[in-house]
Amino acid sequence: MSAVRFRLLAAAVTLPVLIAALGACGYGSKAKKDTAGGVAPKGAKVDGLDQVRIGLFGNTTHATPLIGLQKGFFQKELGGTEVKPSVFNAGPAEIEALNSGAIDIGWIGPSPSINGFAKSHGRSLKIISGSASGGVSLVVNPEKIKSLDDLKGKTIATPQLGNTQDVALLHYLAGRGYKVDATTGTGEVTVQRTDNKVMPTAFKQGSIDAAWVPEPTASKLVAAGGKALLDETKLWKNGKFVITHVIVSQQFLKEHPKAVEAVLRGSVKTNAWIRSRPAEAQNALNDKLADSKIAGQSLPPDVIAPAFKNIEVTDDPLAATLQKQTDYAVQAGLLAKPDLKGIYDLTLLNKVLKAEGRPQVDDAGLGSE
Repeated sequence: MSAVRFRLLAAAVTLPVLIAALGACGYGSKAKKDTAGGVAPKGAKVDGLDQVRIGLFGNTTHATPLIGLQKGFFQKELGGTEVKPSVFNAGPAEIEALNSGAIDIGWIGPSPSINGFAKSHGRSLKIISGSASGGVSLVVNPEKIKSLDDLKGKTIATPQLGNTQDVALLHYLAGRGYKVDATTGTGEVTVQRTDNKVMPTAFKQGSIDAAWVPEPTASKLVAAGGKALLDETKLWKNGKFVITHVIVSQQFLKEHPKAVEAVLRGSVKTNAWIRSRPAEAQNALNDKLADSKIAGQSLPPDVIAPAFKNIEVTDDPLAATLQKQTDYAVQAGLLAKPDLKGIYDLTLLNKVLKAEGRPQVDDAGLGSE
């Protein structure tokens, strides 16, 4: 397998391989440990485990784990084994925690998953389920950008060099004929890497003209006077692409498949509940975000409503779109082509789906032998 590489400026600090990135929309790099779930453990322990440690982000693209914790779906499936969440602010930190054994299972975005798999030569993790699709928009200052033909000479922000949204924007600009240096972000359009947490301020101050960002940042920018000019779902077949999926330590998967299956049952049941009760699910998500150990505050109505609506929860990992996202990073020159064969193991997910009377999902040829 080829090593992942970045082309760096001589003065730049060396970056981690592929996309020292956010999982979906990160805010820093540290985890908040020992966050209690919403329901106490009760009953027999699964696989004899005292706890299963899961990683997640405190934002709307991680609706499945947040709502699953809030409503007790995971704890119910794990019985006497405690579900023990840790909240992360960026993908690389979550991958590091998985590799070190600090967590067992994690909800995360595509870029750090590819990075972790490639960097470990296919030995660190497996993607075992989907979680969310969509939720990414190009939000513009309507006074500076009236249409998609007005991007030349403008400054467009993304969360981080090489992260999922950064790669998507670079691919989109290249497709429209704009020349941009992927590493520096300079060219006919300037791509400015800006942390999600400061992006609304930068937008209001006019230092950026637009942003290609995930939820809830996109809805925050709209609430600040921006206009969502392009929904990324319009660029994908059937309007679906992976923004968050579920990974597991290969060692944990091998040693505790019953526990992994229990978590996946909780995930599938959470997603079904979200689809059946969207209004209640939105409230549950916002209540969990208000937890001081998650995000510390709920989102205002004009942000949580569109942010939640723009994300589709899904059990399907949408594997074909992961391959395309990887290809886009390679085409941009940010990534040496990795071998993703074996990155998926959907055996337990399909077992759970079958038991629920649901269609099985496909790994697009990237599953285990």
